[in-house]
Amino acid sequence: MAQISDPKIAFAYLRPACVLLTREPTVSNVETLSAQLKDVDDATLQQLQEYVLFPLRFVLKVPGPKKDKLVQAVAEAMSHVLENTCVQSWETLHDLLSELCLCLCSPTDPGKPAETSEELKSSVLRCLDALLHAAYGDIIFKLFDPIMLPGLGAAISLLLTLGEKEKSRHIQAAALKCLQALTLQCDCTQEHVTPSSEEQCAIGSTMASFLPGITMAVARIITGDLRQGHAVTVRAIKVWSRTVGLVMEDAQLQSSEPWKTPSPDLGRIGQLVVHRTQDWVKSTSGKLSALLKKIITCTSAHRHWRVRLEMVELADLLLARCSLSLGECVGPLLEALVGAVNDEEPRVRERCEVALRQVSHRNQSSSDITGKNSSSSHTFTDVLSENLHSLATSLPRVMRTSDDQKKLFVLNVFLGYLKILGPLVSVVLNSAAHLERISKALMQVLELDVMDVRIVEERSYGAIIETSSGSHDSYSAHVQRKHFLYFTDEKIFSVLTEICWTLGYYGNIYLLTDHFLDLYRQSSAYRKQAAMVLNEIVRGAAGIAVATEGQDLGGDGRGLNATQEDLKAAVASIMEEYTSLNNWHLITVSVETDRDRQDQQLLSPSRLLSISSNADANSLHVIPSTSASSSTSTIHQLNSNIWQLCIQLEGVAYFAEALGRDFRPLLMTSLYPVLEKAGEETLLVSQAALGSMWDISKACGYPSLKELINENSDYLLNDISLNLQRLSQHPQAPRVLTVMLTHSDCSLLPLVGDIVQDVLTALDLSYNHTAALFCSVLHALVKALARWFPASCSNTTKSARHKQTSADQEVLNISQFLLDYRKQKELAEGIGIEEDDTEDLEVPPPTECEDVEDIGGPDTKAELPSHLSITKDVMERCIHLLSDPSLRLRLKVLDVLELCVRVLSERENELLPMAHRCWPALLQRLTADDPLAVLRAFRVLCTLGETCGDFLRNRVSKEVLPKLSSSLARQAPISAKAGPVYTHTLAYKLQLAVLQGLGSLCQRLELGEAELEAVCEACLPYLSCRQPIALQEACLSVFRHLIQVDPDAYWFTLNELHCPSSYVPPHPDLQPVQLSGMGRPRDEYSDNVLKLLREEFGSFAEAVG
Repeated sequence: MAQISDPKIAFAYLRPACVLLTREPTVSNVETLSAQLKDVDDATLQQLQEYVLFPLRFVLKVPGPKKDKLVQAVAEAMSHVLENTCVQSWETLHDLLSELCLCLCSPTDPGKPAETSEELKSSVLRCLDALLHAAYGDIIFKLFDPIMLPGLGAAISLLLTLGEKEKSRHIQAAALKCLQALTLQCDCTQEHVTPSSEEQCAIGSTMASFLPGITMAVARIITGDLRQGHAVTVRAIKVWSRTVGLVMEDAQLQSSEPWKTPSPDLGRIGQLVVHRTQDWVKSTSGKLSALLKKIITCTSAHRHWRVRLEMVELADLLLARCSLSLGECVGPLLEALVGAVNDEEPRVRERCEVALRQVSHRNQSSSDITGKNSSSSHTFTDVLSENLHSLATSLPRVMRTSDDQKKLFVLNVFLGYLKILGPLVSVVLNSAAHLERISKALMQVLELDVMDVRIVEERSYGAIIETSSGSHDSYSAHVQRKHFLYFTDEKIFSVLTEICWTLGYYGNIYLLTDHFLDLYRQSSAYRKQAAMVLNEIVRGAAGIAVATEGQDLGGDGRGLNATQEDLKAAVASIMEEYTSLNNWHLITVSVETDRDRQDQQLLSPSRLLSISSNADANSLHVIPSTSASSSTSTIHQLNSNIWQLCIQLEGVAYFAEALGRDFRPLLMTSLYPVLEKAGEETLLVSQAALGSMWDISKACGYPSLKELINENSDYLLNDISLNLQRLSQHPQAPRVLTVMLTHSDCSLLPLVGDIVQDVLTALDLSYNHTAALFCSVLHALVKALARWFPASCSNTTKSARHKQTSADQEVLNISQFLLDYRKQKELAEGIGIEEDDTEDLEVPPPTECEDVEDIGGPDTKAELPSHLSITKDVMERCIHLLSDPSLRLRLKVLDVLELCVRVLSERENELLPMAHRCWPALLQRLTADDPLAVLRAFRVLCTLGETCGDFLRNRVSKEVLPKLSSSLARQAPISAKAGPVYTHTLAYKLQLAVLQGLGSLCQRLELGEAELEAVCEACLPYLSCRQPIALQEACLSVFRHLIQVDPDAYWFTLNELHCPSSYVPPHPDLQPVQLSGMGRPRDEYSDNVLKLLREEFGSFAEAVG
């Protein structure tokens, strides 16, 4: 339907509804008029505005209480009129403003809001906002005449109370928006009246009377409950900033208009008028500064980015318009801006950068213009450097006393100052006071918490060996997080790291390196922090991970760009300090631990035997021993040493990253120390060293650790060879060799041959002093040999025979079984024996695994390959060390022995004599040793069973199996009755290991019927459901192997224990089958027996059943 555009027609159309509403002020009549108003176009409605508003205003003026619904309907109807027309009369504006405010006030107490519905308040506030926007021309400025101060104050007070006390977020935001519109500071998309400079000054003078009330009330809203939502907070910040910007504007305060005495006609109202004198401005600035600091504290780290963005807008507005009048606020405002430079939200960062550049240019231009006339004015750089100095002074206190949110903000401010200064950072750092303050602040803030006992407890006994094929990601994933004394949030550490990067990027690399190295040497309390800072400064100087984004004063974002030669010189000096004797060879384990006690045995005698490649068999070089640590270090000291080494190792990796391939010449002095720490017992140090190795290899262009070690093996092995001759000064040399063997390949073997012989010679000459130290080297050596030279032919004849037997069993059927049975019976009776004689004379073909060298003749014996020769020599030493008093050494030797057996398995004629020689010592470990040693020895036995086969059959059946069987039988009742804690005992682990290996051992050795029967008897109790689950599973594996050896016997054994069904003969002439297990009720063995019968004899059981 088209809207009415003729005023006469519109008047006739609206008149009945207006008259009716005047007579009967009801909700339905208001709604009728409201609906008709929407049928009239805007131009016509403008002409009829006062006529239409009269009945609506009349409803509001009717004395007595009115229903909320009625007032709400009237407000909505008036809103429609005001939103589509202009108010051209001052009386209409004044009266409507008063009437709408009365709708919001309490009838009994006009100073407080009425207890009305939220819908009513929302409608009235919308109408009020529409009224203020509809004011046309100059009439809006009459609101700010001195005579209007009481009425204007009442409206402002009412809106402030609604914004602060109301529970509805929507009403809070609407009240604050009305307050903006009332002070002509609205930022909506509608058209607004633009005041002239005189009008702006008049508004500012009038609003000065309300500045204290507005700023304090709105500050309470901003710093109030976070549950009010970000929209209310953003709106409140806008009101605060625009009101302060209006009243404290420099342009207004500097105008030379003379002060006019208030007219006597004002009466007492004249006392409300404020004269903005210099004293008033100074006093107000101080009070606003206190409020501003409180606001910045609550909003600078607000969770919502729009609040942080509005704070940037506030700072930019006040710095642009009120920098002179708000002198005390410039520092906090600048701090708020700088703190947002590193905001996580890109929109906040971008707006902040624009604001800071504008502030910088304004200050530079103002200092150029004012020159000598402004003695109190400082350049922007001076302000920033002073703020930086004061912030560095307060930083340690803030980090000790504030929460993490406050700490993060302060550090972001610190970083922002550095980024804004940009290349001028080097100028600021030339000031000894600034450099000292900044460095000491970083030293105190970065103090580590070194009281965690787990750092010392964690060990890396086999970590290096087991992770030899790992990638860089696998090492970096296990890097221990640093724990700091004064903060826990990772974001705080990230900002501190970026501060160091920025210092390195913009600062003088030589000055910073020398200063922090002085702090490093000055006190052990600063050493770890100084190393952390040095590491990051070098990265920053190299331009790694530095995001400048044009934030500095010059806008080019470029630092001093330290040359590669500068970096090399700085890195060389730092590396020299890191790897010096006092800073690299730190105690990281207590001397009370077993491994350290064994290492100390090498160093503790007053005179020490050394290794010398030139020494004769009867000639020993004697070196005076250095003094060992006499007192046990505290946990605090050990943790401190561990973290220092980790940070220095991290630094080596960073230096390689910074220099790239130019770091290669420094490998001659740095790679050996890193490998030294990769062999450390402390897990944290070894992980840090391995991560450093990966970073170095990547930075220097090596594809992996293998290439890194192989390419530099010449001088590494030279250092090892020299240091092995001076073990008192270099006890870590064997561990370097261990790490090299772990991460290299077979190409290293010819190079290490002489060193291996040195180690073996040392063992021969002094087992007591060097066995513990070199055993890990031998383990790494043999494990590397096993990896480099995997056995290609290991007992294939027997495995082939087992496979053939298994295949025969698969195709076995009953008819073939009867034919074979008949043939064997005839042979026993002497029938057909002549035909079989010729078959027995057939010569089996030679196996593929026979050595080609044997064809040459019985008198020639081929020389053993070097890896087999080394393995044989190592195994010789292991035989003697198997009876060492130290349990830990015996366990390590058993591990080495197992690896030796695997390496020698490809040469049976070499393996079998060695197996014969080691058998007596191994038997002692199996039968009369600590349970841990028995566990490890049984594993060696299983490996021997795999490789030697029937060579050990008689020895195992006579000397080992009886004791193992009796042990299993003795422990079965105990484990059946034990609780869940039993699974953590050594006895349980021994039971489990024996059961897991016994089945395969019996099958490989092809034991006789009596031995298998003994094993079966010992294992049967473990089929009970009362046993721990893992023992039941292990026992099932034993029976699976036994069934492979003799399926008939163990089918019968299992059915004797529990028979699931009766077997009916297929013919009456056949005797019925009677088994002991038939008809038995379900018992503790039933489940596992049924499981075995289904798995191994499933098809047969189904056929018979």
